[in-house]
Amino acid sequence: MERARKNRLVFVAVALWAAGAAVAPNPAGAADAGGAGARVFESHWQDSKAELDGYRYRVIRYGQERSGQALMVFVTEPWSASRHVKADHPERNRADTFEALKLNFVRDFQTGIYDYNTMVSVFARSRDFSLDKVSFSAMEWCGNVYEEMIFEQRRITDRTYSYFEGESGYRTLPSREGGVLEDQLLILLRGLRGADYLKPGESRIVPFLASPFYRRLGHREAGWSLASIERLPAREAVLAPAGRFECDVYVVKPRDGRVGRFDVERVYPHRIVRWSWSPPAKAQGAMGRDGCDSGELAGSKRLPYWQLNANGNEAYLRDLGLLPGAPAPGPAPRGR
Repeated sequence: MERARKNRLVFVAVALWAAGAAVAPNPAGAADAGGAGARVFESHWQDSKAELDGYRYRVIRYGQERSGQALMVFVTEPWSASRHVKADHPERNRADTFEALKLNFVRDFQTGIYDYNTMVSVFARSRDFSLDKVSFSAMEWCGNVYEEMIFEQRRITDRTYSYFEGESGYRTLPSREGGVLEDQLLILLRGLRGADYLKPGESRIVPFLASPFYRRLGHREAGWSLASIERLPAREAVLAPAGRFECDVYVVKPRDGRVGRFDVERVYPHRIVRWSWSPPAKAQGAMGRDGCDSGELAGSKRLPYWQLNANGNEAYLRDLGLLPGAPAPGPAPRGR
């Protein structure tokens, strides 16, 4: 997309100024915008490319373990503070534009005859990784679901559109100082601005909001709880399909009974090499364990993926350890 390419060039020129245009509370452990960490972040993430991380994936759905594939896309974009969308012309309204780090977390898996295609999109201020917007979409044979959460200074507005009666609606949640959304962990734990979220052996308890993906699969309500986050004292060697990595290990224990483990690459850019969510020991009901998932890094590349949309560009998926979609069927056979 030529216009997208030009927009990114303009955006890089104004990004340092625009990063401070929106003010939000710093999440605990976030680094300041200045210093060596900031320079590393900007030299790496303002190169007009995205980080694409492919994963071998497993998830519990309808009480059974399913296999599939997942993709995390990390990229910086110009973002409108007032409209909560990507800014088409950031140079026209710099006061309303800031740099966002976007994470698109795509999960695809099969459930018997039909498949699930879901995505969580996280838009965080690259200055301190505080949240501006999180959206979630799910497509499967029963229908579509869309949820959008806007993070304001004092509240979170949540709109859900569902094909199930009684699930669509609007609600608000209060903001929580130092609060962490589950999907935000995939950014915070990486220490992208040079400051570790926790030092080895440290732990903290934070207000915690479960992912819309986890809530969707179990038909769970949105609401704040608490979670303990611990960094293990020693690094561990992790063997994934993409290779062997030295990793820092974080363990997350929300009050809902799950246990999460995140193996984070030691060297920059500190990719998520592996993650897993164990279900609550006392999970109840047919879907009490649903939404607990895991992934192992299968491949990773930095690419301008929005330009790679021609026939034949599917070959790049091999570098990510992913499989392209099934080929289109041929013409139906003629009857005799």
